[in-house]
Amino acid sequence: MRSHLPHISGTQITPEHVYLDRRRFLALGGAALAASRMASAQAASGVDALAPLAARPGPYRTDEPLTPVDAVTGYNNFYEFGTGKEDPARNAHRLRPRPWSVTVAGNCNKPGSYDLDTLLKGRALEERVYRLRCVEGWSMVIPWIGFPLGDLLRRFEPAGNARYVAFTTLNDPEQMPGQRRAVLPWPYVEGLRMDEAMHPLTILAVGLYGRVLPNQNGAPLRLVVPWKYGFKSIKSIVRIAFTEKQPETTWNRSAPREYGFYANVNPEVDHPRWSQRRERRIGELFRRETLPFNGYGEWVAGLYAGLDLRRNF
Repeated sequence: MRSHLPHISGTQITPEHVYLDRRRFLALGGAALAASRMASAQAASGVDALAPLAARPGPYRTDEPLTPVDAVTGYNNFYEFGTGKEDPARNAHRLRPRPWSVTVAGNCNKPGSYDLDTLLKGRALEERVYRLRCVEGWSMVIPWIGFPLGDLLRRFEPAGNARYVAFTTLNDPEQMPGQRRAVLPWPYVEGLRMDEAMHPLTILAVGLYGRVLPNQNGAPLRLVVPWKYGFKSIKSIVRIAFTEKQPETTWNRSAPREYGFYANVNPEVDHPRWSQRRERRIGELFRRETLPFNGYGEWVAGLYAGLDLRRNF
């Protein structure tokens, strides 16, 4: 390839044996080997019913086989719609991705509430296809459609003391039934260091597989940071804030021993309850070696020069 909030007990966090359900991966593996199922899988997932998006190839891509679209749209972590992997696809139809606005706040010259469609029109934000590896407890290769986050952030003219960017997900239990249960402190919040946010490999996704982003994948606007674990890639964003201090993040507040602020893919740092040296690629029978920074070290390792990545996990 080139180019003080409620404590969450261990019983509320997905166990490893569920996280890496062998039979489910075997079933998805069969789908991966049957390329002829792609078209029918798209129809079943609802992707075909979504508006098409035209985009040119982006600067970062991999030639690895794409994960079947039924896995990408049907096997997700999105607790706002339920803690089961199939819950998002089952419940996300309640989400109304239009109209949608994004509030911009904090240390910048152009704060305000912005209509999303206005932001995305008449802009120097060219949507491109980013064919990227993404890691949670499993891994996938997904053709995201989006643009660099930095291209949008520059519009708001961040101030010199803006050292971090904080993001917030929609908080609406009517649309997101998983929020009726206090499995996490709602709304979901995440954050990046400013240099991470401005890196061209950090993208805002508005689609996948040539179509508008499905609700269960974070419609209408989600973050994709492919060298970090998936929980950093916050979905259904409604607020972006520029801050001087490192923002608190949902999983780091809820389970700080297990989920750090940085969440860089680092096979040398084990999760307290399992090893992170190997990963399961959806569609494959056996686990593969996990790559530092998920294989994107050539472009992003310099962001962390001199930083102890064991302490700053």
